[in-house]
Amino acid sequence: MEYRTLGTTGVHVSAHCLGTMMFGGGGNADHDDCVRIIHRALDAGINFVDTADVYSDGESEEIVGKALEGRRDEVVLATKVHWEMGPGQNDHGNSRLWIMREVENSLRRLRTDHIDLYQIHRPEAETSIEDTLSALSDLQRAGKIRYFGSSTFSGFQIVEAQWVAERRGLSRFRSEQPPYSIFVRQIERDVLPVAQTYGMGVLVWSPLNRGWLTGRYRRDAFDRSPGSRAGRSYEVGAKLFDDARPEIQRKLDLVEELAKLAAEAGVSMTHLAIAFTFAHPAVTSAIIGPRTSEQLDDLVAGADVRLEPAILDAIDGLVAPGTVVDENDRGFDPWWLEASARRR
Repeated sequence: MEYRTLGTTGVHVSAHCLGTMMFGGGGNADHDDCVRIIHRALDAGINFVDTADVYSDGESEEIVGKALEGRRDEVVLATKVHWEMGPGQNDHGNSRLWIMREVENSLRRLRTDHIDLYQIHRPEAETSIEDTLSALSDLQRAGKIRYFGSSTFSGFQIVEAQWVAERRGLSRFRSEQPPYSIFVRQIERDVLPVAQTYGMGVLVWSPLNRGWLTGRYRRDAFDRSPGSRAGRSYEVGAKLFDDARPEIQRKLDLVEELAKLAAEAGVSMTHLAIAFTFAHPAVTSAIIGPRTSEQLDDLVAGADVRLEPAILDAIDGLVAPGTVVDENDRGFDPWWLEASARRR
């Protein structure tokens, strides 16, 4: 297992970060099995675990807390706050009111007295970044969090947060967690160079683009079983696997070409996709989100795979740097592009 420094924090984390979104009712509902998967990951050398309060309505954090009992100091533990967690008007968001309340809930569910990396899950227009940074700085001074970061922020929002922190004498974001894969490369335009400029760690989510880059979805074998991502997507009417859309048709074409590149490189498509994210010098870790032990074993088996320049160049020829195949994969819809923000 390779270890890298999280930005300029001096904290060493595994290049593979264990994501736990699939633990709980939203994925694997067997708590004991999820605990075994976490222990298996730790035994394989992974020391970076990422969760969020919203994953299975707090259930994922509870599973992680149970799994880390007796092993807490082995792990750099990350969680996130932002999404709705209750019926109240203030049971969500990036306000001081909610952050101060919800961090206590996360600490309780995680069975710990501190969080190593506390992340703002999404930006929002309603709360000034100064208020958010002020609350996070106070939590850091109180010892309840060690560092804090952002997730799926645009480049200009990261710069604004850094500027506000410096101007107001507040602690700053030390990491960013954006979507990044062969199919989702828009962060190469600004987010990744901005992160490098400010010495921020980058842990990327969905490096397999919701399973598309495993090769599971092919023209002659489009897996729509109930347990698959595509199956669950169809159930809720989402567009991410709607093969009537031209973007999905392009993905199906690209998967065939990437399968050839993987064969040329002598690796699986899954390992090709993960290794692609590691090739960018700004990336610290890639979040892997297994639902089963078998999936974890396959992901860990490719931990040492690195791609030759010729393969990376061929990938660039298929999906140009800085572009995204499907706009629905960007992670969130910028509110500044909504009609209400564009009309007098």
